[in-house]
Amino acid sequence: MSKRKEQLERLRQMTDMELVQELENTYRELFNITQQKAIRKKVVERPHRIRELKKTLARIKTLLRERELLRAGY
Repeated sequence: MSKRKEQLERLRQMTDMELVQELENTYRELFNITQQKAIRKKVVERPHRIRELKKTLARIKTLLRERELLRAGY
């Protein structure tokens, strides 16, 4: 199974509260990495991580929206 599918399965098994917590943690990590990159105080060890985090944020938001629509009956 690919890494993306594994991550998606892990996210699907989380509750809404866990997803919100994961969303906050991901935002925080993305913020820290972009700040390091912006001030060039420290060389970003894994610059591709920014792209991964943005995609993870989108996946989490999509899952939360799907669940919201299911509860509303759509």
